Amino acid sequence: MVEHMAKLFGTDGVRDIAGVKLTCEFAMRIGQAAALALTQPHGSARSKVVIGKDTRASSDMLEQAVSAGLTAMGVDVVLLGVIPTPAVAWLCAKYEADAGIVISASHNPYEHNGIKIFGKGGRKLTDAQQEAIEALLSQSEGFPAGKSGNEIGRVYYLSTAAQEYVEHLAGVAQGYFPDFKVVVDAANGAASTTVGLLAKRLAIPMVIINDQPDGVNINDNCGSTAPEALCRAVVANRARLGIALDGDADRVVAVDEKGEVVDGDKLIAVFASYLKEKGRLTQDKVAVTVMSNLGLVQYLKELGIDCVQTAVGDRNVLEAMERENLALGGEQSGHLILREYAATGDGQLAMVFLLSILYEKQMFLSRMASRMERFPQVVVNVRVSEQTKKTFAQNETFLACKQEMEEELEQKGRILIRPSGTEPVLRVMVEGSCMETVNQYAVRLAQVLADIDRGEQEGQKEE
Repeated sequence: MVEHMAKLFGTDGVRDIAGVKLTCEFAMRIGQAAALALTQPHGSARSKVVIGKDTRASSDMLEQAVSAGLTAMGVDVVLLGVIPTPAVAWLCAKYEADAGIVISASHNPYEHNGIKIFGKGGRKLTDAQQEAIEALLSQSEGFPAGKSGNEIGRVYYLSTAAQEYVEHLAGVAQGYFPDFKVVVDAANGAASTTVGLLAKRLAIPMVIINDQPDGVNINDNCGSTAPEALCRAVVANRARLGIALDGDADRVVAVDEKGEVVDGDKLIAVFASYLKEKGRLTQDKVAVTVMSNLGLVQYLKELGIDCVQTAVGDRNVLEAMERENLALGGEQSGHLILREYAATGDGQLAMVFLLSILYEKQMFLSRMASRMERFPQVVVNVRVSEQTKKTFAQNETFLACKQEMEEELEQKGRILIRPSGTEPVLRVMVEGSCMETVNQYAVRLAQVLADIDRGEQEGQKEE
């Protein structure tokens, strides 16, 4: 178990290559540890955990393994089937479960998978809860024995899970949308089970693409990380709006009627403006991450809205929202939290909310999104070793290069290097007033980091 402990909980749960590092044995242990750390006896009734999954080939395997770990410790399991991450959080709260577990690696390739855990009420786990689970997993001996006989947990199936979640989403809408043609890219993921039901429920003339999952095509050149096909489909279908979801449907990227991408930052700008106008933007603040475009910060400032900036990750955004009682928060990547309705990012909920705004205003998204002017921003991903992810910030060559660039940018831009919480990658973000300069700097910094990583690996071989 020790090999898994270096970084168990990343920015979005536990993730790794399924069957290689994220094995059945490890998944079962996570189920056992979650049972011990998160559940409590309810008199004569057993504790209860709900589990949902995405469409990866490995999701069935890991779902069964986690369920085995939970039931072995005397916890009842309610299987929700293939369903979006935010649906698991919502159903966890609705059915007063002790915890909710999602088998998904979100926007990652199909060979990856993950285990994301919600606490009671569908809340993100606290640091203390994560540490308790990690402490249990690190024990080589003395792990509490499982139950036997009638104390072993049972497994149940909630066949109405998708329909119940869709009814929840429909409650956010202001009426029906029979005149709004929408194209939705379901990323061959979890939304494949819900977005069609939502279209019927709200009378949306919807064209759905990439909703034929086969276990390996999730996020494969589709969804929120690859919206090019959606852009073409919106124009070809003369649609009013395009929506791209990711594998577990907790993030969203929109496409306007002209086929132009509208990312999370621009959606936050649209939502913040609307909520402030309606007097529903508590504290006149929005929670965003350090990756958010400077153009968003400036636009909101012009509207009299302050930005509370956090580290990357919707968990960090939610913590800031709860701490300061904020109604809206999100990330450029499309994790958008509308706290009036949910305590987690929800791509389909954001779609319904956006449709309601466009319907009420009788405006096209291109016009609303154009009010925020983006600063040129380039992000380059550099594959590096875990060692380089930890040490690059102390490297003199890197620091000298970064300082030189920051002096050139002065106050009209910024540089941010962020280690990915889920992949062996450094994300190099450069922002400024000139796209050519920004791109050159990002490519140059990425090359410097790649050279540093190569040097470290060669040094290790010589040793």
